[in-house]
Amino acid sequence: MAQESSRNDLKDILLREGVVTLDQMNEALKDQEKTKDPLLDIFFRLGKADDKKIASILTHQMGYTAVNLAVFALDQKVLDVIPKNMAEKYTVLPISRFENSLTIAFANPLNLKALDEIRAITGLRIKTSVAPYGTIKKYIAKYYNAGAATAENGAQQEEHQAQELDEIVKMIETEQEADKGAQTSELMKVAFETPIIKLVNTMLMEGIRRKASDIFIEPWERFVRVRVRVDGLLEEIIRPPKMHGPAIVSRIKVMSELDIAEHRIPQDGRFKVKVGEREVDMRVSILPTTFGEKVCLRILDTKSQSHDISKLGFNETEQQIIKDSARHPHGMILVTGPTGSGKTTTLYSVLKYLDKPTVNITTVEDPVEYQIFGINQVNIKENFGLTFPLALRSILRQDPDICLVGEIRDLETLDIAVKAAMTGHLVLSTLHTNDAASSVTRMVNMGLEPFLIASTVLMISAQRLVRRVCPRCKHPEEMDKQVLVKMGVDPAVFGTTFYQGKGCNECRQSGYKGRSVITEILQITPEVRELIMDGKSAETIKSQAHRSGMTTLRECALKKAGAGDTSLEEVFRVTSEDQGLDKGEVKPLKKPEKTGAKAA
Repeated sequence: MAQESSRNDLKDILLREGVVTLDQMNEALKDQEKTKDPLLDIFFRLGKADDKKIASILTHQMGYTAVNLAVFALDQKVLDVIPKNMAEKYTVLPISRFENSLTIAFANPLNLKALDEIRAITGLRIKTSVAPYGTIKKYIAKYYNAGAATAENGAQQEEHQAQELDEIVKMIETEQEADKGAQTSELMKVAFETPIIKLVNTMLMEGIRRKASDIFIEPWERFVRVRVRVDGLLEEIIRPPKMHGPAIVSRIKVMSELDIAEHRIPQDGRFKVKVGEREVDMRVSILPTTFGEKVCLRILDTKSQSHDISKLGFNETEQQIIKDSARHPHGMILVTGPTGSGKTTTLYSVLKYLDKPTVNITTVEDPVEYQIFGINQVNIKENFGLTFPLALRSILRQDPDICLVGEIRDLETLDIAVKAAMTGHLVLSTLHTNDAASSVTRMVNMGLEPFLIASTVLMISAQRLVRRVCPRCKHPEEMDKQVLVKMGVDPAVFGTTFYQGKGCNECRQSGYKGRSVITEILQITPEVRELIMDGKSAETIKSQAHRSGMTTLRECALKKAGAGDTSLEEVFRVTSEDQGLDKGEVKPLKKPEKTGAKAA
């Protein structure tokens, strides 16, 4: 690292080494008084200094490490860490990343503002190296334009996909289609016709390509609407005419091995589609509605979904709490939140963390989402009498060490799960509550005695998913302190710099790409345990946990926004304001904690 005295001597060194003349130096200093730009940046902009000589001075006289960019094969994932506009603004190029460290080639490593802004936007430890200004400019143009070309190809592919869907619909319109009252034999025939097969397959591939979590096929009075859920929000991809609805549903029923003649009751199934060398699971739910049968396809893509705790977006403190709780030999771990908030993914990640040949793990789920090697998974079938309580009782006779109960819906399931936690088993499960503390009152309202909750529950985690700001097009925005205070955001705690995506081909003009988890983890400390035993309200329990260091969902989201991971808009869309908490307990955000790379 360069020494401070060396920085102060920069002007003398440049003059002594003959890099610039005295007149050029005076001209640059006058420019600096007006623009406040760093001195080297002014020389680079004016083009009146030899950039190779400057790089040599920075290396040999100021202690920086030189780097030859020609020997690096730059990875697009590394380049994505710093947006193109920032790379051009500060003339920097990310060249390699190892764990929490990012090595960057600087033309001017003395620009502390650039270094601070890059640290803030990446959340990584920056290793500084030096390369000539012109060389970095050349490689920025080479690699970032290549990335833009790739994104452009993606946009063209998307347009081509949409055209293909429209062409398939037109092809079907030329043929005689089955209507709502068609006979079973006719529906079966239509389901195997090439245009319908191609239409359904193309819709599935489009959903997988967009990394959607769900595909919805919804019949309306005059058309069928097909939408996909990407990063938690719905996007319409095609709107076939109404007459195609029964044929599409019939094709999906055939693929799922469901009753093609049954239109009066809901049906559930699943099937697999092959994408390249991998198989993607599709979970199917069919529901009769006013205008026909609605289909929901849940895409369970194991390649895009990580079950590693360190890659879900939890910071290091949250990961440690979860791992410490999971290592208990017995007790209960609960994850709460609405549908689609990543509860099952979190629990599967805990199971993967605990799984080893010496541990017997069994799950009971409705339905089994991801099939995990080494873990015994039981699928609930209520129409055959296999319910959560019955399955859980049978599991306990199988001498498990760890049990996962997909969801606690009633007192009977809760009672068996708690008794299992009391008799030497580690039990993992989910509840539907808005925050962690509300889970305690929810269990009491279901009929469980408070002393059983206090003696068995290890931790309760409430979580949501927020969209990540696109790394390619995100930029910082300085917010007015008074505006933040009116919004309920304390500038002294969360800062005033937040980030927003401009929209690019990489994120399909949305400004967001991927999702990350936010969480509040209620640990059952002696103080919280006492409040539970005394039957205190959820607000009282939450306040005590907050004083003990618990971060609420809103605070967790704001910290991610301050670190550049998400936007303020997402924070207010996903979380609600904390009521009645002592804000003084929240520690100011200095450096963002390391979080996982993927969303839950």
